[in-house]
Amino acid sequence: MYVGRFIVVAPDRAAYRVSSRSFPNRQVIEREGGTLTVVPTDDAEETDNPYISYNCLRQTDDAAVIGNGTQVDPITEKLELGYPARDALAESLLALDYEKDDYDTPRIAGVVGDEESYIGIVRRDALLVEAVDEPTLVATYEKDTPEAHGLVNEDAAGIATELYDLEFEHAVCAAGVAKTDDGFETAVENGE
Repeated sequence: MYVGRFIVVAPDRAAYRVSSRSFPNRQVIEREGGTLTVVPTDDAEETDNPYISYNCLRQTDDAAVIGNGTQVDPITEKLELGYPARDALAESLLALDYEKDDYDTPRIAGVVGDEESYIGIVRRDALLVEAVDEPTLVATYEKDTPEAHGLVNEDAAGIATELYDLEFEHAVCAAGVAKTDDGFETAVENGE
């Protein structure tokens, strides 16, 4: 089954996987400050598609934000301004709306926080933001309503690999984040 891009958010960890039929030549790279960014690989064809490259994971002092597009940045900025996680997620998803591509691709995002964690999606027909108390999955296609989803691993590398290896079609790359005693650890899985 092809579900497109998806996230799993739990109270203390989260992961994101890029699945793509159209643009498979992408990878996740690590940047300064714990930011993870989806970028084209060196052998990718040139494109002017604005949805190909974006920060998929950013951190604040007490939260990690994960998602499938540019909404990750304003969610993070709102958290840094003191917004509650639910409000930062809902306002940013609503403001940016679904992607205006040929498929009306939903935007998905999650926040792993010190007190609460949330998952959200904005589709052409709905905005859903839910608190999570167990691992919860939402995808851009087929599974576009948050649903419980088992997550075995607890460390960032383990959950990135776990999502990459799930049986959904067209895995490209994945990112993981886990809360630790010292903040957050991140990991990438580029299928190499």
